[in-house]
Amino acid sequence: MQPFLSHPFDDDKLKEECGVFGVIGVADAANFTALGMHALQHRGQEAGGIVAYDPETGFNSARRFGYVRDNFTSRSVMDTLPGSLAIGHVRYSTAGSKGNTAIRDVQPFFGEFSMGGAAIAHNGNLTNAAALRRELIERGSIFQSSSDSECIIHLMARSIQKNISERIKDALRRVEGAFSVIAMTRTKLIGVRDPLGVRPLVLGRVGEGWALSSETCALDIIGAEFIREIEPGEMVVIEHGEVQSSRPFGPAKSRFCIFEHVYFSRPDSILGGRSVYETRRQIGVELAIEAPVEADLVCPVPDSGTPAAIGYSQQSGIPYAMGIIRNQYMGRTFIEPTESIRNMGVLLKLNVNRALIKGKRVILVDDSVVRGTTSRKIKDMILDAGAAEVHFRIASPPTAWPCFYGVDTPDRDKLLAARMSEEEMREWIGVDSLKFISLDGLYRAAGEANGRNRASPQYCDACFSGEYPVAPADQIENGFQMKAAE
Repeated sequence: MQPFLSHPFDDDKLKEECGVFGVIGVADAANFTALGMHALQHRGQEAGGIVAYDPETGFNSARRFGYVRDNFTSRSVMDTLPGSLAIGHVRYSTAGSKGNTAIRDVQPFFGEFSMGGAAIAHNGNLTNAAALRRELIERGSIFQSSSDSECIIHLMARSIQKNISERIKDALRRVEGAFSVIAMTRTKLIGVRDPLGVRPLVLGRVGEGWALSSETCALDIIGAEFIREIEPGEMVVIEHGEVQSSRPFGPAKSRFCIFEHVYFSRPDSILGGRSVYETRRQIGVELAIEAPVEADLVCPVPDSGTPAAIGYSQQSGIPYAMGIIRNQYMGRTFIEPTESIRNMGVLLKLNVNRALIKGKRVILVDDSVVRGTTSRKIKDMILDAGAAEVHFRIASPPTAWPCFYGVDTPDRDKLLAARMSEEEMREWIGVDSLKFISLDGLYRAAGEANGRNRASPQYCDACFSGEYPVAPADQIENGFQMKAAE
């Protein structure tokens, strides 16, 4: 079978590493989990896996490359995953073998311990994984994957605690970075967020059972009621229909990833009590206030720029229009990406509404600029369609620093904003104007009326500010230069 080929310009967008989902106390838990994974597919399209438990057959698992819809809908697969307890994971690799994933890298990971088996699924990235891996290997651990998440299983194996829940606590106290973890034993569903709460995790009620998920949109698809977010530094253990909460870590100030509001999460999800859609619409409002320009149309770069474009239009009074149409059936590139096909790459995914654009001054609203290559292609398409002017408005500040907490970010020297000023980026992309929302404006859109608290930021915004709430120890060891203190 020919492997999936990434879209030629997919590397010009930041990608979440993964999404996690679990359910307990329902018949056919694996089917519920597959539905939840489908709703979280935007968080990872490379591979997915499910582990389920049934008292008669024990732990069963299925791991596959590609989309949930292609792998976890057939009876031949789902009938092998019986039981009322299951967890699942959708993956896009960051740590580990990028672009060359082996099936052994696909989560959930499973371990057999003296007190029984356990499986874990992890969203985030461990910033001290390399040091932990060296230590564990020196002490006799044998790793099966290239994933940083496998460190958690090995740390659990070395714990002297008497039950799985306590071993998970032991393991997670050793790791640094970002983690939202869902785990399962024969009778328990467990969820944990790191002390800073960088990545999301929510709790829902489905009938007499319970569900844990990266986002609320996955609760909606299974008809579950959203109960609350798992709090930063909290661990919940669900068993026999009861939810028990504990705090395994020391106190810390929450630093939730602000890019979840900008791009990663689905617009129909709820984060921090706020609608993601409404936050993105408000980003557009702030952009229109901060960076007005005379134009005829406000057009989103589909689909992530759409809510911000609507907000920009509403605030500015400039008409909103679908100037670019997205091919909804794009998925992965189905043609070997020769140079000629690469040059048509954006056209495979996006097409200009020429009759609308011709002769118009167009404001394009996009979520971010990473390498800038796609922005140049889209600008060319708009000009080729006869636009009189092209103005870019970006719904995030300049992305000038890599993320080490579960997002696939290019090296810093590949980030356009790390090498160029805003004016230099405008010239390089070739547009009439280019403006990014300010960091304060982004915070206001996310509900912080006074903007960013510089002494104690409310969110993790390291990709914009270079201020990392957890020092990326592995990267520093490899020569990464932190931002100098101001």
